[in-house]
Amino acid sequence: MSVGLAGTPILILKEGSSRSRGREAQHANILAARIVAEAVKSSLGPKGMDKMLVDSFGDVTITSDGRTILDEMDIQHPAAKMMVEVSKTQDNEAGDGTTTAVVIAGELLSNAEELIEKNIHPTIIIDGYKKAAEKALETLEKIAITVNPLSKEEIKKAAMTSMASKLVAEHREYLAELAVQAILQVAEKTETGYKADIDDVKVEKKPGESITDTKLINGIVLDKEIVHPGMPKRVENAKIALLNCPLEIEKTEFDAKINIDSPEQMEAFLKQEEEMLKEMVEKISMTGANVVLCQKGIDDMAQHFMARKQILAVRRVKKSDMEKLAKATGGKIVTNLDDLTAADLGYAQTVEERKIGEDKMTFIEGCKHPKSVTILIRGGTERTVDEAERSLHDALCVVRDIVEEPKILAGGGAPETEIARILREYAETLPGREQLAVQKYAEALEIVPETLSENAGLDPIDILSELRALHEKGNTWAGVEVHDGKVKNMLEANVLEPLSVKKQIIKSATEAATMILKIDDIIAAGKMKAPPTPPKGPEGETSGEF
Repeated sequence: MSVGLAGTPILILKEGSSRSRGREAQHANILAARIVAEAVKSSLGPKGMDKMLVDSFGDVTITSDGRTILDEMDIQHPAAKMMVEVSKTQDNEAGDGTTTAVVIAGELLSNAEELIEKNIHPTIIIDGYKKAAEKALETLEKIAITVNPLSKEEIKKAAMTSMASKLVAEHREYLAELAVQAILQVAEKTETGYKADIDDVKVEKKPGESITDTKLINGIVLDKEIVHPGMPKRVENAKIALLNCPLEIEKTEFDAKINIDSPEQMEAFLKQEEEMLKEMVEKISMTGANVVLCQKGIDDMAQHFMARKQILAVRRVKKSDMEKLAKATGGKIVTNLDDLTAADLGYAQTVEERKIGEDKMTFIEGCKHPKSVTILIRGGTERTVDEAERSLHDALCVVRDIVEEPKILAGGGAPETEIARILREYAETLPGREQLAVQKYAEALEIVPETLSENAGLDPIDILSELRALHEKGNTWAGVEVHDGKVKNMLEANVLEPLSVKKQIIKSATEAATMILKIDDIIAAGKMKAPPTPPKGPEGETSGEF
């Protein structure tokens, strides 16, 4: 609202709107973003703590995965929501490093606020941060170590590092081995290197047994049972028909009337329906298929005919699973039964229904060169299985990142300390106030070794000063080894991370911080009023009819 010439108020914003601007708006945004960063900070690193999140339905999630924590927290503040987006971007792009990205973004904002209080304009800070980010990415490329994309040893170490901070840390070697095998199995050579798609590794979970009973299956596991008790429960040398058409007779859609005036005609009508279903099953049988996996429904009568021919069938398979089955078995998904030929069939050594825990599942195993595989996760409780799935997702992403871009860095805060050292030198070459912004950027990156040591109960000041001294002497890979509580060469300690994860952390954290810094005015519309409740009747009942 502002006042006109004659003192009459002019309303610009809708009633109930609020507005904050300048320093006040910046402070509110930075504070909100910092609170989010603080929330996940304590879960960083192998000695980080877990969070227990309870949603509105009372469901419990126990995790130390940055993205999961922020997704489950119901965050309202618009600036804080941007921090959630940082973790989402990091997860979608690199799959790991979600907590680190949020913590660094929070620290960049915290340091920027110190400069704003010294009357340095946000635009200058943003320019400085952008230059620092470019220099940081350049440094990462320079210090990265190139590896062979198929060398299991290096990749496995990186997968183990990504799981070191999770609930399943004690079984990380076993799970990392599975992740490496799975991704190398589905990776495909292209002109520019290798390509691997996380979606080709299907992760199924079932509580029961323990984490060490988690298995990699060279094929696909379907959370479905066989449709008819008369069908075989196990088929060797399976020839698999993948159908995306219903094995049912379509009911008439339009208003068609069939006049039947004698039992014989009724009999003939039903007989015809039965014949059509029988013909469908004959068509399948003629191709030599002994397993049918159908995306749509299968009529009871068709099930009966299949059982007689000893064909194993599963119905209502998910579309995504059908695509994975096609990749795993080498079969083609057929949408019209008339087009089904022997060439369209997929192959697997065995197809079998097994009882896992309470449920029955169908295993399609032993495919020749499966381009899609399954990891079946087991664990003592549902929470453990859920967290194992999240940890395995991170490990699979890390393996994929290295296979696609075969460059690694050591972990434990070593690359961050090295970049900070180079940025401080770089800052001295810059004129004016941008220099201060670059220095603050360098300081913000050191939050990683600082938080790692804090979470492990070490003294962050001692650790940081020792780290800086070692990096000055040229020890690029000196970092915090939290298990021993000492500063060590992280390459020798086998703590490895993919270059692409670190690059994405720098990019997403910097972009989020600069975006929040650019805001100097928050105009919020008034909240929507709830619709009036219906009036109460004489007995306390709501009036009106239902």
